[in-house]
Amino acid sequence: MKKQLRGKGAGITVWFLLCGIVSSAAFAGDVAVMKTRFEQRGDSWQVNTTLRHADTGWEHYADAWRVVDESGKVLGTRTLYHPHENEQPFTRNLNDLRIPADTHIVFVEAHDKVHGWNKQRIRVDLRKAKGKRFEVRR
Repeated sequence: MKKQLRGKGAGITVWFLLCGIVSSAAFAGDVAVMKTRFEQRGDSWQVNTTLRHADTGWEHYADAWRVVDESGKVLGTRTLYHPHENEQPFTRNLNDLRIPADTHIVFVEAHDKVHGWNKQRIRVDLRKAKGKRFEVRR
């Protein structure tokens, strides 16, 4: 009987440990795009984007952001190669982004290793100097 209780107790302990691991990964949540700035440089753009994510280590961190047009075509991607656990929020840039002259609306989307591409994104109107969470410099 004692052997069975130990077995159940050990099973419960393992279950709680696994729940803790899963919940810590889930705790990080989706990555959020806080703000972005597009700066035109000749016929290309430099884009600075600030992300916030509760990175928990190599298994769950914000690992990319990208610029897409209205049809979903990817115009450029900034890959992030390591967690930013102690640097939140953080800003990274994407240089030499080519945006077709007839494209006026783009979106900035962010990705994390667990949740993928977040549906919450920033809509940028390149004809405006400012908008909700974005700035455009020409």
